[in-house]
Amino acid sequence: MALLAEVVELVIGVDTHKDTHTEAVVAAATGVVVTQVTVPATPAGYPQLLQMPACQPGPRVWAIEGAGGYGAGLTRFLQAHAERVVELDRPKRTARRHGAKSDPLDAIRVAREALGRDHLAQPRTAGQRTALSVRLAARRSAVQAAADAQRQLHALVVAAPDPLRGRLRNLTAPRLVSACARLRQRTAWDVETAATAASLRALARRIQGLNSEVAEHRGHYHPGPGLAT
Repeated sequence: MALLAEVVELVIGVDTHKDTHTEAVVAAATGVVVTQVTVPATPAGYPQLLQMPACQPGPRVWAIEGAGGYGAGLTRFLQAHAERVVELDRPKRTARRHGAKSDPLDAIRVAREALGRDHLAQPRTAGQRTALSVRLAARRSAVQAAADAQRQLHALVVAAPDPLRGRLRNLTAPRLVSACARLRQRTAWDVETAATAASLRALARRIQGLNSEVAEHRGHYHPGPGLAT
């Protein structure tokens, strides 16, 4: 792959943050900064970033830190406007004197790092692949949370007072969850038994809710041709 300096005339480095994005337009041949600007990280701010390099002739490429995070909205905007975008990983920032930060300097660094790399990552594009990735991430989180709650449920049953442990200890996992979700308080129980029953019921209902969430995500899981399952 050719270095960017061989195929473009401008590299636009963007340092992304939650509330603002800072752009540095750098000449590819020399690394000299042409112009800089900081705008709100909102749909209203994105066109302002596009205006600056649009005034400069020649092919250009955008180098964005955090294209899948704070820069996701800007990346989608640029791709919709047929701009070429590459992604740089966000490195650990070096401490500056008195804790100060300089987004303009970081934006320049992004552009110059892109100029010096042989291989640059392409940010993921919007559409079915991204939708699938979002669904899978949410499903993995729900599966993990359900597994954690299931382990907690079993641990509570093992240490539960006899009135509860005797009823629940030999049930299979699905039946245990169902039985715990139906537990009701009894006036004859002491405070420990009552508290354990309330906790078992809450955990079981949490597991049921998470299992429903997993099933919902699975119902929307329709990978297209060539997408991994």
